[in-house]
Amino acid sequence: MSASPPDVRPAPARRAWDALLAWLRAHVRTVLVANLLLQIAIVGTGGAVRLTASGLGCSTWPQCEPGSFVPQLHDATTYHVFVEFGNRLMTFVLTAAAVAVVYVVWGDRDRVRSYRLLGWVPIAGVVAQAVIGGVLVLLELPPILVSLHFLVSMALVAGSLLLLHRHDEGDGPAVVVVDPATRLLADVVAVLLAVVLVLGTLTTGAGPHSGDDEVGYRLAVDPMLMAKIHAAAVWAFVAVLLVVLWRTRPSGPSGARAAATHRAAVVLLVLSVLQGAIGYVQTATGLPIALVNLHLIGAALLAAGGARVWLCTRTRGVPDAVEPARVEPGSAAAR
Repeated sequence: MSASPPDVRPAPARRAWDALLAWLRAHVRTVLVANLLLQIAIVGTGGAVRLTASGLGCSTWPQCEPGSFVPQLHDATTYHVFVEFGNRLMTFVLTAAAVAVVYVVWGDRDRVRSYRLLGWVPIAGVVAQAVIGGVLVLLELPPILVSLHFLVSMALVAGSLLLLHRHDEGDGPAVVVVDPATRLLADVVAVLLAVVLVLGTLTTGAGPHSGDDEVGYRLAVDPMLMAKIHAAAVWAFVAVLLVVLWRTRPSGPSGARAAATHRAAVVLLVLSVLQGAIGYVQTATGLPIALVNLHLIGAALLAAGGARVWLCTRTRGVPDAVEPARVEPGSAAAR
């Protein structure tokens, strides 16, 4: 009588791991959406660190306190340590999402290499942000690096939107669906949005929420002057966006082919109006922390919306308006 074969079933932990990997492979878009939302959310938690001057809530990096990765509570403990440590925990969640993105995107051998390479953008950004954040703590929050920290987040939000957009559109050749003038205007919108984000970061750094409760104004510029320059850039951005919106209407130069661009421009315009309203209200009410942080999150939404408008000016495939070359009967090409 032969012996029974050994039980080679995987352990519960292995089964759970395999089930998780299978779920990730079956829900690629969910993973990409989660990554985008987390990239936006961490702007809010990072903004809370800056606005409450909690950047040194943990006194060192990568540990929170010398000899400990978690806060050491004592009678002198303030809320700053919880704000900073909470943001660090958020980084771990974002890292997990970025790793999942690499797994589902880079591992998809059915897609082209250019798309698969985009899967490395979130994890590369998380590593860069961790390094910048560590340097910020070790150098005691130099204002230029604080601004860089925020701008890298904006780039990561735009990059995560690009990754999601590329997942949805497929791998055909990129074909522009708007007329050349509208495409150029979309480029201008993207450039002006970048200028708006940079000026907004400098405006915050020049004001009382620069990230240091001991030094109120860390950049040697007039906060109100910076706010006016920032507002002027916003108005220029909105003006060009309105032209794009007009030109992509159904009866415009690009016609029905630009429907996706038009919808994206409408969303971006709504976000811009809301963001502008928050900006003016926060300035008129003495820059309350809650409104300033909402403004930071709004900036992340603008970064995503601006990327979406630009990406919708082309599609992956041959547009309907392009007709195949006509072949004359009896020609060599017809044989």
